[in-house]
Amino acid sequence: MISYLITDPTYYTSNEELFKKNLQEVLTNKRVDMACFRDKESANCNELAKIFVETCKDFNVDKILLNENIVLASKLEADGVHLTSNQFDKIKEAKNLDLYTIISCHDYKELDNAQKLHVNAVTYSPIFITPNKGEPKGVSRLKEVVRLYEDLDIIALGGVVSEAQIKEISKSGAYGFASIRYFVN
Repeated sequence: MISYLITDPTYYTSNEELFKKNLQEVLTNKRVDMACFRDKESANCNELAKIFVETCKDFNVDKILLNENIVLASKLEADGVHLTSNQFDKIKEAKNLDLYTIISCHDYKELDNAQKLHVNAVTYSPIFITPNKGEPKGVSRLKEVVRLYEDLDIIALGGVVSEAQIKEISKSGAYGFASIRYFVN
């Protein structure tokens, strides 16, 4: 089961030196197979994204992604992009740039659409209680989704903060788990 780190400026800051130090600490202390730079508020996003890609490469992270920004992901030679559920229309563009493409899904309609558009993987969320993300789906619904969409790589996202939760997710047959807070706790 893959381990997918997602950054957030709340935990990593927008100070470039401190951002790199915080990211290096996480990559030293946790197993990270995939990592996504996600920052929708810092004025220096592009500089932070560059530091993120370089640092992840230094740590041999298998798949390095940027959130939403296809052009920047391609420019910085990231492996891919993690699109929001409002960006289904961008999947083809990302795939044409040979970017590994993940899209966020929250219901069966979005999962059907992701499958038809041949994304590489989806995040399905929220699995557990997450601030401001609505009713959690739970591991039993995750298991059902994994069963119904057996040819989609489904990554559990949302409220994953403990080893016990990761163990539960691993029993679901999910491709992996993604988290912001698990990696910084």
